[in-house]
Amino acid sequence: MPFRLPPLLCPVCREALAPVPASAGATRSSALSCRHGHSFDAAKQGYFNLLVGKGTAFEADTAEMVAARTAFLDAGHYRPLAAAVAAAAEPALQGPEPAVLDSGTGTGHYLRAILDLPGHDAGIAAVGLDISKFALRRAARLNPQAVNLVGDVWQPLPLADAAVDVVTVVFAPRNAAEFARVLRPGGRLVVVTPRAGHLAEIAGRTGMLGIEPAKEERLAASLAGHFRAHPGRDLDVALDLAPQDVANLALMGPAGHHLDPDTLAGRVAGLPARTAVSARFRISVFEPLPAALT
Repeated sequence: MPFRLPPLLCPVCREALAPVPASAGATRSSALSCRHGHSFDAAKQGYFNLLVGKGTAFEADTAEMVAARTAFLDAGHYRPLAAAVAAAAEPALQGPEPAVLDSGTGTGHYLRAILDLPGHDAGIAAVGLDISKFALRRAARLNPQAVNLVGDVWQPLPLADAAVDVVTVVFAPRNAAEFARVLRPGGRLVVVTPRAGHLAEIAGRTGMLGIEPAKEERLAASLAGHFRAHPGRDLDVALDLAPQDVANLALMGPAGHHLDPDTLAGRVAGLPARTAVSARFRISVFEPLPAALT
């Protein structure tokens, strides 16, 4: 599939950031550079680290958390969610040079579903952004036609104004002002959040974090002044999980930062061979307000 690069900005000076011409025989550039000489080399796995300054206060996902997420998503358990995210993004990707930012891309599985949408023979310019180097290693392998960046969503995003048609955020932090800045007029912000009852059958046993009350209301409030809501949808996915799937599901999320894998293994050891679990999602769609685009 063709490779297109969205308009990037240097995280140091905010000038245009472009690929350094590839060496003879290479298929991709090994560095990004701006006219002031700030340069960012590609890691051997294919991603670029654009973190500068003090960095984020958020804790990046660990290698163990990323491995659990990869195993769970590779098994296809959340494939209906990935398809629904792609479907929500598709209406805004009909222009001649569509572009998407997957903020908090993780292992890249949800971005992969967008890049696989039919009818885009010229390719979709894509950025996968995450704070975890371990996650970006996986994402760069899964989505080599995207530019995969280690970055902090709470710092100015390394994208030009009106650079993308879609921003997707699946279980990740949301910087409303920056998302509005990088979206083109008429673009879409697609946000996935869990609903009440999400994974309730296993949450207590595994030590997973509970769903915060009034989550949808707080999402709308956090985006007010930058976005207006479009009709969204609820998605329920019936899961049939083996004990190892349950362990991976617990370890791959926020609870993975404090769960001990050995303790978790003991908790799931007594589960039956298959456990029925309900995954409940809210897919919210927003459009940037005109005032946010000036």
